[in-house]
Parts: sequence; structure tokens; C-alpha cells
Amino acid sequence: MSSSKKQCRFCKAPLTRSFADLGMSPLANSYIKPESLHAMERFFPLHAFVCESCLLVQLEEFDSAGADDIFSDYSYFSSYSESWLKHAKTYTESMINRFGIDGSWQVMEIASNDGYLLQYFKEQGVPVLGIEPAANVAKVAQDKGISTVVKFFGVETAQYLVNDGKKADLLLGNNVLAHVPDLNDFVAGQKLLLNDGGVLTMEFPHLLRLIQENQFDTIYHEHFSYFSLLTVMKVFAAHGMTLFDVEEIPTHGGSLRIYARHDDDNSKPIESRVEALKSKEMGAGLAEMDVYDNYAEKVKETKRKLLEFLIHAKREGKTVVGYGAAAKGNTLLNFCGIRNDFLDYVVDLSPHKQGQYLPGTHVPIHAPDKIKATKPDYVLILPWNLRDEIMQQMDYIREWGGAFVVPIPEARVYI
Repeated sequence: MSSSKKQCRFCKAPLTRSFADLGMSPLANSYIKPESLHAMERFFPLHAFVCESCLLVQLEEFDSAGADDIFSDYSYFSSYSESWLKHAKTYTESMINRFGIDGSWQVMEIASNDGYLLQYFKEQGVPVLGIEPAANVAKVAQDKGISTVVKFFGVETAQYLVNDGKKADLLLGNNVLAHVPDLNDFVAGQKLLLNDGGVLTMEFPHLLRLIQENQFDTIYHEHFSYFSLLTVMKVFAAHGMTLFDVEEIPTHGGSLRIYARHDDDNSKPIESRVEALKSKEMGAGLAEMDVYDNYAEKVKETKRKLLEFLIHAKREGKTVVGYGAAAKGNTLLNFCGIRNDFLDYVVDLSPHKQGQYLPGTHVPIHAPDKIKATKPDYVLILPWNLRDEIMQQMDYIREWGGAFVVPIPEARVYI
């Protein structure tokens, strides 16, 4: 598909301006079973563009890499991260305190995963409903007693729920907005499902942090869009919703939590944080094209520095392993061409990934106790957003002189 035919998934303007071209890459969560190790593997262009009209950073679409391929049998289970569970519990307490949520409210979560968040509302006697497209993940939530509808979310699913007499007083979605191929259908569905006077919250990685801290590895095929506040306000405004508050939160290397309401709901005035963050983004140049045009070179330099470190370590006879079979790690390893010549193996807490191989690079995935058995010199932390949690869990590597390496924003060793 030539660039002249691409259209912005939000405003439909021509999409011709490159943001970051990461080459060909497999789907980031398409882990390989041992019996499929020698089978043909599918790779797709991983090329992010920026819309010159609305400034939405986005991937081009490929029919053969659609949402059904990516999410129907999903490998990511939220409950395996202690810090993410803590974040979910803190969010629940905050929403209950701020909005007075009680048993009369209906809380719904889009992309509810394994019930990692809704379980905390349920414990407080609040009615909950999850909406989750991956049947294997939804079953875990259902086994916890959390009612879950197994469907992709959009206008059709929203109408299905409304016809069944269900509307959300609190509608939330964490790290799902970026995953949506049809952005307008998704937001229109939220508008339809949100009750009069209801509150919508969405969390997603902040484009400003991606640019400033060179978090290019958060670009992968599951993430169709990358949002600034300036752009996400336009998206929701186009569907009759107003952003009345925003928070900058530390998750995933720096995210935004937006609060939205219906345009005609005057009970929730616009907080000063909205204008403050808009000004911050404009001051950082997010309303101008230069920032987007200059990003590609920063990505290349981070690749060079990581490879320089690994080449030096291997020439000294050092052993290097990875921690975390994360999607962002698969983007990083494939873009940098890091395979078994640099990385002996990776470990992951999730038993759903253990015994398989990373897509593209074919690095084997083991349980964390493999590190104790082999005593590597360096542990490369691929989910760098969980750096502190992982360093604490794996502190024992220092007993044999082992050190941690964090690759983003550039390779850095922690002794």
C-alpha cells in the first residue's frame, strides 16, 4: 500500500508523514510453541505515522494483522504484575472516594482482562461487568465470579448491552484505547453505553513521554494509536464528550488518565489540570511537526547504544539474559536484531509464556528460577516500566556480581 493512500484512522486525512519506521516485525504477543519453531512466521511493517491534521500518531493498518488475530487468544494476564494489581486497587479506592461510588452504581470495564481490577469493586459490593474479547482470559475472570461479556467493544456491543438494560455509571478502560483499530466506532460505543451523569476514565501511554524518553518499544502492532492530550480531546469532542480532568500517572513509563462526561453534563466542571497539561504539551512542541520529524534519529541512536553494550559484553565473555517476555521487549529485540547470539534466554513469571519462544528472535522463555541456576552476568530488563519491581524481586543476582541493564531511554547498567 503506498503512503498516498493511507488515511488517518480518526479524521481520515491523508497519512504521509513518517514518525518511526521500525522495519518488519512479528505480532508482539505471538509467542511460538516448540512444535512450531521451524514453521513460517508472519512479519508485518511496523511503521508509525503522524497525521498532519489532527496529530494522531498511528500505525498503518493491515487486514491480515487485524484485531481477531491479535486478541482472540491472548497471552497477557494482568494479574501477574504485583505493581499493576496495586495500581488497580488504588484506582478503585480513588474512584469510590471521589465520586461516592456504592452499590447503586454499575461499573463496567472495557478490556477487563482476567478481572484484575473489577475484583476490587466487587469486594466493595459494587455491581461490575467486564467486556473482554479474549475468551481464554475472560474465563479466568468468570471463574473469579466476575460477570464478563466476551466481545470486542464498539457500537454494536454497546447497543447489545443497552438493549439488555445495562448502562455504565463508571465506564473505564486501561491500556485499551491504543489497541483499537476503529477508533471512532470505539469512542461512539462509549458515548452510547455511558449513563446520563456517568463518568468515563481511560488510561493510555502518554505520547509526550514516548517522545521525551525515547520509548519507541511501546510501538507494536497491538498499539494502533499513540495519544497526546491535544489529540485525544479532539477524538472525544467529535463524539459529544468533554474531558473534564486529566492526571499524569507513572504506569507504563508515563501515562495519562483522562476523565470524560457527556457534553451536556454540567455537574462536572473542567478542572485546571486540563489546561495546564495542554500548555505543557504545546510548550514541548507537540502542536508542531518538528518534534515528530526528529524522533526517528533518536530511535536509531538508542539501538546503536544497546548494541554497543551487548557487543562489548559478549566480547568480554559475559552472559546476558532477559527478564520479561513483554510485548515492548519483542519490538526492541526485533528492531535491534538481538537473538541468541546476544541473549541466552528470557524469563517470565507467567506460566502461559514459559516453555515457548519469543516471536521473531526465537529466544526461549523460562521460569525466573532459571536465573538462579545459571547465574548470568547481566539481566536485561525488557519491561523497563517495571524496573524497580523486578530489581527488588531479583536482587539476589548481586550475590554473584550480577547486574541489571535497562535499555530505555538508552542502555544503562545498575550494579
